[in-house]
Amino acid sequence: MCNHNDYEEDIKQLFINNSQWVDEINQRDELFFSNLSTQQTPEYLWIGCSDSRVPANELVKMDPGMVFVHRNIANLVNSGDMNVLAVIQYAVEILKVKHIIVTGHYGCGGVQAAINTSNPDLIDNWIRPIRKYYQRAKSGLKNLSTDEQVDRLCEINVIEQVRNICYIPVIKKAWRDGQALSIHGFIYDIKDGHLHNLNVTVDNADDAEKAVSRK
Repeated sequence: MCNHNDYEEDIKQLFINNSQWVDEINQRDELFFSNLSTQQTPEYLWIGCSDSRVPANELVKMDPGMVFVHRNIANLVNSGDMNVLAVIQYAVEILKVKHIIVTGHYGCGGVQAAINTSNPDLIDNWIRPIRKYYQRAKSGLKNLSTDEQVDRLCEINVIEQVRNICYIPVIKKAWRDGQALSIHGFIYDIKDGHLHNLNVTVDNADDAEKAVSRK
């Protein structure tokens, strides 16, 4: 059973950290929060993994208000996930973001689960699309170590999500209407902190019709 005092201390620390963060921001710019409260005009939608080691704003050194963020296990964009679809529609139609960035990370537990056979039921159902990517790529991965297979599958997963976004109706409509909108695939290396461009950018309907593949 959880110790009540430990629980209170854990939560209390969050508010202490918040106060320190507010003080640091105000020292840098005393109008920051008053300006932030009046508008939200991000140019980027970040679709990333829920992994606690992959914080969107910090990775690209951007303040609150600069990046609109959606995160889920293994950064998936499924046609049946109303959450991610609503986020994308809001970002594109209301916020008019210029860039949608799918960001995976090496060693992703969700991707690893797609290779495993013993997962909790809900997790197994969620990562089913990645298992399909794995089966398609399996012959090309067989000569790699287990860790290398996972990392390559992490890259493949990002590329597949870029492709999935291209076929969402709101994206097609934005391109038909001449809206400036690019979709990118990045991957983050937790071991060294660096973000890598997988060079799978798509910014028009014609390119979206072509297969998105990593060179």
